[in-house]
Amino acid sequence: MKVSQEELAESVDVSRQTIISIENGRYIASLPLAFRIARFFKTTIEEIFIYNEEEDE
Repeated sequence: MKVSQEELAESVDVSRQTIISIENGRYIASLPLAFRIARFFKTTIEEIFIYNEEEDE
């Protein structure tokens, strides 16, 4: 599925800059936003986001 950052941002009610920041790893999506993104792509959060416990320490 090819989708622009702008299309995704509008669909999940955030700015394009937020999408860019998530893609670049500078921003961690909130759980509600992660669910909206997963729902947009008709998949699970785990398929989109990779959680690394070591980064939390």
